[in-house]
Amino acid sequence: MTSPRPVIYWHRDLPPLDADAIDEHVIEAVSDRVPGMIERHGDGWDACHASLMAHVTSRLEQELTRLGGDYAHVIDEHVDSRRDDLTIESWLHGRFTYVLYRRAAGALTPS
Repeated sequence: MTSPRPVIYWHRDLPPLDADAIDEHVIEAVSDRVPGMIERHGDGWDACHASLMAHVTSRLEQELTRLGGDYAHVIDEHVDSRRDDLTIESWLHGRFTYVLYRRAAGALTPS
């Protein structure tokens, strides 16, 4: 059994050759919040980063459906930490630039 063909490609991973670039878009996402401060490469950062990537992957899949695309190629990202001093919680915020692709007309649909 083969795994399904990916629809989201990150940085150096390229979409299929039969894909036509349609447009460039930006999407933002946030991680779940954690108590206290987060430090880069600490446990809080790792948990927030995993959460952020799950959220942005879900958002990209939704955008593919909404925009009628077949693939998204993330070409740039900026991730920074945010903090709410009132609740003493922190989280990560990400801004991701991606190119929307559609399968070329007449291209075979992968099985």
